[in-house]
Amino acid sequence: MEMNGKNVVVTGAGGGLGSAIAMTLAKQGAGVAVMDVNQATAQKVVDRIAAAGGKAVPIIGDLTTRAGAHGLFGKAVDAFGEIHGLVNNAGIYPRRPIFEITDDEWNASLSVNVRGLYHMTVAAIEHMRPRRDGRIVNIASIDAFKAHPKNSHYAATKAAVVSLTKTFGLEVAPLNILVNAVAPGPIATETAKSMGFLPSIEAETPLGRAAEPEDIAEVILFLVSNRNRYMVGETVVAAGGYYIP
Repeated sequence: MEMNGKNVVVTGAGGGLGSAIAMTLAKQGAGVAVMDVNQATAQKVVDRIAAAGGKAVPIIGDLTTRAGAHGLFGKAVDAFGEIHGLVNNAGIYPRRPIFEITDDEWNASLSVNVRGLYHMTVAAIEHMRPRRDGRIVNIASIDAFKAHPKNSHYAATKAAVVSLTKTFGLEVAPLNILVNAVAPGPIATETAKSMGFLPSIEAETPLGRAAEPEDIAEVILFLVSNRNRYMVGETVVAAGGYYIP
């Protein structure tokens, strides 16, 4: 039980990748704060974890403001006492040609994918700092490195995640709080399947398939556990060979 005695906040934990992260951590003994904006989907994940013998609580709310994020993190602390890890998974993935992106879409992407991640990370660091121990994992994307049409605003936010991971990692490593990121390639979530772009990407992927959410969750498990003792500010690309610089 790799994570026995550890408690982790997972944002966006009601979705395909988020739920796989939450389940993977819970199976390894972690208490999981299943954080999402959707009560029903978060509760389903909590119920699945409980049915498997794990520990989880749903935490529902908006993390795009400082007050909101700190309030949500505080609820996780109230539930578990100490939080040892944070996985910043919450994100939105709008697709739109560059000339059709609206200001509202730009602002929504920045609010969730960047601002929310920033506020949650600050809340986590403030909690972890007195104990001088913690692990934070940000979910970036292969799109931060490899251009695709119709997602310039999403790609820009994920490039920001890569940069924030470096600067956060640099600043808080002396506190033994290790900040890293994972940049997945295509993931076979239900949402991705419905958008119709997976077959063309899978054809260019050396492994010949998109990742299952659990494939990415296993990478995150290492980074958020105490097995990671020396990685700081890194972004691990997990893309089946789709992007090899």
